[in-house]
Formats: sequence, structure tokens, C-alpha cells
Amino acid sequence: MSLITAQLIAGLVPVRSERPASRSVKEQFFGTWRLVSWKIKRANGDLTDSPLGPNALGRIMYDPGGQVSVAFMRPDRPNFASNQLTDATLEEIKSGFEGYISYFGSYEVNEQECFVIHRLHLSWFPNWVGTEQKRYFEFAGDRLTLRTPPLTLLEEAQVHSLIWQRLH
Repeated sequence: MSLITAQLIAGLVPVRSERPASRSVKEQFFGTWRLVSWKIKRANGDLTDSPLGPNALGRIMYDPGGQVSVAFMRPDRPNFASNQLTDATLEEIKSGFEGYISYFGSYEVNEQECFVIHRLHLSWFPNWVGTEQKRYFEFAGDRLTLRTPPLTLLEEAQVHSLIWQRLH
């Protein structure tokens, strides 16, 4: 018996399979993702940019324990005049609120119907706390697309499509 054969039998040399181990759909979510694109399809078919502009910044993180964290920001969001948060003017507070979106919560993946539910525990918008946000998903290489079901915002039906690039 050769040394390599003896080591294989003893488990000292790892055996490599021809194909990498496939990950479950839920495992494909794990990690940090960077926003690449956020487009809104209006009821009339027109495509528009996100409420944070055409170059909105964003991150979404899914952890194996079932927690999700999402943050978006307008890239041209102005700084406040003072470094003291409590010194902000009403105009600065309004601009800060309108230029940022975030929430945190748990998530659950429905593999058969290709959607994920975000259950919000914390949110920049208080009315979202305790809600469930449904997103249809599609993976393509290192990209994740999340789409909302039709939403009625500003008295108009719209579908938001967000494309994310895996960071790690």
C-alpha cells in the first residue's frame, strides 16, 4: 500500500469532489451585498430611479442566524452644520430623514415560491416596525435581485427592483 493510499484511508488527505458542494437557497443569501441598482416600475410601465436618486448607496446583510440589516443613503446627503446631533435644525433633520432608509429584523426564505420575508424589528420609519416586507428573489452569479410585490405609494402602483452585488 502506498503512503498516499494509507493517508487517504486514515483521513489525513482531504478528498476533493469534482463539483463544489452546492449551497441551499438560504445559504446563498448569507453575507454582505452592495446596492448596484434600484429602479421603480410605475403602473404605466415607466422606469424611474429610487427616492434616493440614481446613485443611491446601500448595503444588505443576511446572517446564518436569520437576521437581516438594510441601509440606504443618498450619496449627496449633506452634513449637519454642527457635530452635535441635538443642535440639528428642523431642515437638517428633514433632509437627514429623507436621505436615509434603514431597518433590521429577521428573515425567512420560501424556496419554492422564490420570496424572502423581512420581519422588521427596528426601522428608521417607525410605522414599519412589526411589519413583514415580502421580496421576490433571483440569484445570478454573484448578483441578487429583490423585487417588491406591487406597492401603492403616493397613490400609484409600483414595483421596486433592487440589484445587489455580493461583497462577501
